[in-house]
Amino acid sequence: MSDIKEWDVEDPKFWESKGKKIATRNLWLSIPSLLCGFAVWLYWGIITVQMLNLGFPFAKSELFTLMAISGLTGATLRIPSSFFIRLCGGRNTIVFTTALLMLPAIGTGIALQDMNTPLWVFQGLALLSGFGGGNFASSMSNISFFYPKKQQGLALGLNAGLGNFGVTTMQILVPLVMTFGLFGGEPMQLVNTSGTLIGKIPAGSDAWIFNAGYVWLLFLIPLAIVSWLGMNNIRASHVSPDAPNAVVSFGIITVMLLIGFITATTGLWLMLPESVNGSGFGVPKEMVLVGVVGATVMLLKFLPGKIRTNLEHQYKIFNNPHTWVMSIIYTMTFGSFIGFAAAFPLSIKVIFGYQHIMVDGVMTHDTINSNGPSALMYAWMGAFIGALIRPIGGWMADKMGGAKVTQYCSIVMVASALGVAYFMKAAYQSPNPEQYFVAFFILFLILFAATGIGNGSTFRTISMVFDKEQAGPVLGWTSAVAAYGAFYIPKVLGEQIKLTTPENALIGFAIFYAVCIGINWWFYLRKGAEHDNP
Repeated sequence: MSDIKEWDVEDPKFWESKGKKIATRNLWLSIPSLLCGFAVWLYWGIITVQMLNLGFPFAKSELFTLMAISGLTGATLRIPSSFFIRLCGGRNTIVFTTALLMLPAIGTGIALQDMNTPLWVFQGLALLSGFGGGNFASSMSNISFFYPKKQQGLALGLNAGLGNFGVTTMQILVPLVMTFGLFGGEPMQLVNTSGTLIGKIPAGSDAWIFNAGYVWLLFLIPLAIVSWLGMNNIRASHVSPDAPNAVVSFGIITVMLLIGFITATTGLWLMLPESVNGSGFGVPKEMVLVGVVGATVMLLKFLPGKIRTNLEHQYKIFNNPHTWVMSIIYTMTFGSFIGFAAAFPLSIKVIFGYQHIMVDGVMTHDTINSNGPSALMYAWMGAFIGALIRPIGGWMADKMGGAKVTQYCSIVMVASALGVAYFMKAAYQSPNPEQYFVAFFILFLILFAATGIGNGSTFRTISMVFDKEQAGPVLGWTSAVAAYGAFYIPKVLGEQIKLTTPENALIGFAIFYAVCIGINWWFYLRKGAEHDNP
């Protein structure tokens, strides 16, 4: 049952008689595994808010590094993950990468039980959370092989959109399980007010913060078992005819992921200051990103035997200019979604949870705002909307054309980002920032919705621009590049908040979106373009 040797979904008879049933089963087993991957990858955005509330001995800037570390690592692991399916088979890949998520989940549960756990331990666990980020590339590549081109927009939109619900699920579930002793253990007491789904809990209340890690084991253990029993490796000639057995496949995946960990860790060390266990060299983050991506791609080419031969074949996607075009456009949509999802909770906490007042001619940002909104009550809504609407973006693209839908979404993203920037600035200069929260929040939700629809439409564009053999690796590669948004956006927002100019981050993002409007028009919408509204 696990291996399929004949697979031709472009043949209507094969699709209706056999392919559709198999594809549907693999899709609905893929989605919950991807959901857990996103949850474990990005749960630091919620955990750090509660660490701040509980009085863990870390500065705000140090807590922001945890999101940046998991973001950069998860994005880097997507590079090797882009090529797992052709090398190792879909079933082997999804089962093993899902099981790996148990490592950061267990480690996080243990570390959060002690407030004296050093920062480097949390940084190491944030690094391991990158497993969840990497899983998206292999998952999307896998599903692309199961569906005919005309249905890939919706299928990939469902896989990505419902998989991205891991962010929303995490942002709802983690605050909830922190409120009672689900796994026993000694609770900690809140030193400030803490927002949860049911409002604000007063100081002195109990919080079982370590449940944020342990709770995912309730899903990951059965998911790994069910995926092993129900998913398939496609061994047809255009997918993974030479995939080895499961044990060898697990070994190949491990080695390739280790390469990603090495390059990501090196990049982080070069960039981060000594105060947060970095080198202190202060290498610009843009240089770090380029270096990490280039080093990862090059080091993978040194792997021996069939792995190297297979990778060299898949690396042909880099000779296609549309690979680079779609990498930029995909970054605009998914990169924005994942970056904002990672930074949204702590941004609400820092910008609206504190009063910004003048003391002796100096603006201060450390006085608790008792009227501030609950970050954990509101933050989940952005990711919820962005994920929920993504399949609709794929469906709209199947009807209207992917590039046209992407263009409309880009325009909305420019306008809403500038609006968010305006109200961010107003809030960060006010002793009563809560008065600007509603406008800020609504505009941010619109921004999330536009990223979701636009991301769904890019799936359609990729499936139409590239042939069947290249579409899977391109989906993985573009998602890897875009995933650096989970590192870049929290890092930029953290830096600008420290400089007291958070609005500059959103203005910069809006400029990038405007550039993407021009790129999308030139390559896919202007008269005489090689691909007309794919």
